[in-house]
Amino acid sequence: MPDEKPKFRIKRYLPRGLFGRSLIIIVAPVVLLLGILSYVFFEINLDTTTRALASDVAADVALLVALEDSTPTLERDGLRALSARQLRYRLIYHDGARVTPPTRPPVTTIDQALDETIAQQIGEDRHFVTSRTGIDFNIKVDVKDGVLEIIVPRDRVTVSQPDLYILWLVGPGMILLGIAILYLRGQVRPIEKLARAAEAFGKGRAVPDFKPYGASEVRRAASAFITMRERIERHVSQRTEMLAGVSHDLKTPLTRLKLALAMIPDDPEIRSMRGDIAEMEHMLDEYLAFARGEGGEDSQTIDLTELVRDTATAAARARQRDSVAINTPGPIEVSVKRAALRRCLTNLIDNALKHGTNVAVTLVRDEKLVEIVVDDDGPGIAAARREEAFRPFHRLDEGRNLQAGGSGLGLAIARDIARAHGGDIVLGDSELGGLKATIRLPV
Repeated sequence: MPDEKPKFRIKRYLPRGLFGRSLIIIVAPVVLLLGILSYVFFEINLDTTTRALASDVAADVALLVALEDSTPTLERDGLRALSARQLRYRLIYHDGARVTPPTRPPVTTIDQALDETIAQQIGEDRHFVTSRTGIDFNIKVDVKDGVLEIIVPRDRVTVSQPDLYILWLVGPGMILLGIAILYLRGQVRPIEKLARAAEAFGKGRAVPDFKPYGASEVRRAASAFITMRERIERHVSQRTEMLAGVSHDLKTPLTRLKLALAMIPDDPEIRSMRGDIAEMEHMLDEYLAFARGEGGEDSQTIDLTELVRDTATAAARARQRDSVAINTPGPIEVSVKRAALRRCLTNLIDNALKHGTNVAVTLVRDEKLVEIVVDDDGPGIAAARREEAFRPFHRLDEGRNLQAGGSGLGLAIARDIARAHGGDIVLGDSELGGLKATIRLPV
């Protein structure tokens, strides 16, 4: 377990998208290569070059010190001028002065290399100090009767412009990285479009403008998606047409029976037969609605708040009830199949009104989902049997029977519609004491 926590923490900060992860695969080797090359240049090559140049400067300093100690006083000025011209140094003599030993060690690699090589050339007993004068190096060293100050140009001690190396190293790397990002963006875009098309199709929305493009593997995946979508749409259409034909064929003899019963004098048995025929017509309509599912209607952008209010009001009026409490926020624009979603919501509210006295419909929304919650104070359903209530043509044997007096398809149709929109319906315990049915839809 202790080994898994660091991995989990690192994984939290890694990108989740394909573009971000692919970018890391490209960027990480480039950054690592640039780091290695920079280390090799600055820590190995630059250090070696700096020490070689510092050795040359230290040799010049040792020569100048030797000349100062061995040359008569009257001849030193001319010798210093000659040395300055030949070596391209500025030489300043401080008569009677002494060098104060430095109190702090050198900080940079260049200063350290210069100090070490000068000490080796002139000996550890002779005091000297190095400093900076602008970009040049200032060396003060004790001579026979004073201090010789030597101002050395920077290019004599170290590489003149190491920053140019960084520019030539990082510049082309960034250009190549930019080209790689643009190319990678073009490769990832078809995958993103395929994902959006699949997501839209899962929500029941049309994607007529989707076409395969990109790499061959992405084209095959997109072609497979289009083939799958066509098969599903064809299956839904065939199922709907078949059930519509069956419904039409069955309604024709039912209509003849109704006409025949209308010609017969009214009595209890005739009224019972008329009720049976009406129930059969209702069952046929339910079967057809279940078979139709997500087909037959295009998605459109609507105000979900208005739809919830109208549906709840109509359901209460149909049951001759005024006990539906409606809690909705401001306008919520979503793309749905209006008639299908209205039927889904009507089934849930009608079931709640059928088994409860007080019913509340609440609409809430967050960043990713919109929820329509239907609460009632009826007998409810045991948690173990809630999924069983969604089975088509199934009636609960015990407790609350949501399908009582119907075809056993009310909740099955409602869930089928919700899932056709990319959402779902879940049942739970209501704060009113009964059942809570929640429609969850993606936005």
